[in-house]
Amino acid sequence: MLKAKSLYHLIVYSILFIILLISFFTFIIINNAHEELQDKIETLKIDYTNSQKELIKNDVNSVINFISYYDNKYKKTKSQEQIKKDVIEALLQLRTFDNVNEYLFIYDFNGVNLYHPISKDKIGKNYLELTDNTGRKVIKELINISKQENGGYVEYLWYKLDIFKNTKKISYSNSYKNWNWAIGKGVYLDEIDKLVEEKEDEYNQKISNYTLQITSLTIMLVLYSIFIYKNATILIVNDVKEIGKYFKESQKNDNPINQNRIIFGEFKVIANYATDAINNIKLKTHMLEDLNKNLEYKVSEKTIELTKLVESQKTFIKNSVHEINTPLSIIQTNIDLLKMKIPNNKYITNIESGSKIIQNIYDDLSYLVKKDRVVYEKEYLDFTKILKVRLEFFEEIANANSLYFIQNIENDMYIKFNITELQRVIDNNLSNAIKYSYAKSPIFIKLEYVNDDEIEFSVITHSKKIESVEKIFDDFYRENVARGGFGLGLKIVKEICDKNLVIINLESNEEKTKFTYRFKINEDTTT
Repeated sequence: MLKAKSLYHLIVYSILFIILLISFFTFIIINNAHEELQDKIETLKIDYTNSQKELIKNDVNSVINFISYYDNKYKKTKSQEQIKKDVIEALLQLRTFDNVNEYLFIYDFNGVNLYHPISKDKIGKNYLELTDNTGRKVIKELINISKQENGGYVEYLWYKLDIFKNTKKISYSNSYKNWNWAIGKGVYLDEIDKLVEEKEDEYNQKISNYTLQITSLTIMLVLYSIFIYKNATILIVNDVKEIGKYFKESQKNDNPINQNRIIFGEFKVIANYATDAINNIKLKTHMLEDLNKNLEYKVSEKTIELTKLVESQKTFIKNSVHEINTPLSIIQTNIDLLKMKIPNNKYITNIESGSKIIQNIYDDLSYLVKKDRVVYEKEYLDFTKILKVRLEFFEEIANANSLYFIQNIENDMYIKFNITELQRVIDNNLSNAIKYSYAKSPIFIKLEYVNDDEIEFSVITHSKKIESVEKIFDDFYRENVARGGFGLGLKIVKEICDKNLVIINLESNEEKTKFTYRFKINEDTTT
């Protein structure tokens, strides 16, 4: 939709709209007149053709009635040949006009011309196979149709003497069967063209009148629009300037607008609204300034408190990680000693499983503490070896949860990556797989080449469908709170993958959940 940005644009759009509207109605009027003309022409053609057909039919049937009357009257006193001769002579005498385009013709059923008042040289010749320019055997068709009970019409092209060219002609033919005569008469249809031309002249004159009237109306409307624009614009602009002047002055004082200098009542209403709006704005501005000062103080105060709280939290996590390390090492060392003294003890196995879970949590917290202060350099790593070592580490935890690993790992798969970050990706996926898998179900671990530049690591579990796939990598998000954990593992995995350009794909349904990670073998992005 067009939007007027000024009064000038509004007037221009109005003029264009008027022109388009008038053009549209002009088209409708001309189109209707044209359709009316076509209907009249079609009706004229049909009426003219039907009237001419009826005339020639009446003439032919009158001749046949005459022949029948004369034959019946003299067949006992004259020979048939003499009667035919008398009939031909009578037809010649009955022709009282010299129109070369209107005449009666007679052929016998063999195609021999018996009567032709215009071209007497044709009499006695056989024209049965004569064709017009379209290839129609005209005489043959006329003879054949005359044999029907009431005769019939044939339309064809025939030479017209007064214009010296072929044109459309329609003839009616009927027969006097006692003598095997086909008697007919025709009329040329080009006369209708003259009538059509007259109608078209009338139409053109009517269209010219319509066009002149519409053009005059258009010019008047355009001139009127320009007049309105010139006069109304000046008055409107003056009122707008007064209102604009008031807005400028209102910045310096609180005086109301002088409405006596405004002409249009509508602009006086706008001026009142403007006065109220300016006063409200000033009042709100003072209130906001006071509120803003108070908020700035409170935000500054809370920011200091939050900063101290965050620093305390970081210090707590850092100290906790440091304090956990020593007792955790002692626990794991004593578990190893106990296993040597009391092998295959399920209680010791459960203790070891719990300690490894704590170890995994410790590694995550340690990574979170150090990740912003330590540069994790990349090196070529044996992905296969590292993955198998981590599977061995988590095997006791899996067994304790009635789970088992099914491995499909290709050998000697090397990748350029940081070992700490790679271990976090592997450990968190294995830990989550154990945490959320159904009891006594397998965990499928797969490591394979995708192509010469990429390898793919995937973990497939039989577990509950992940409902919020888009949130699973968010901070502290857990699908099942009852399963424990802090909701940090996958967040760490996501951060590591994003900065190392590792592509993550997650598929989860009622049957299985699959995490897939696609690594570039020679990724050079600085970690």
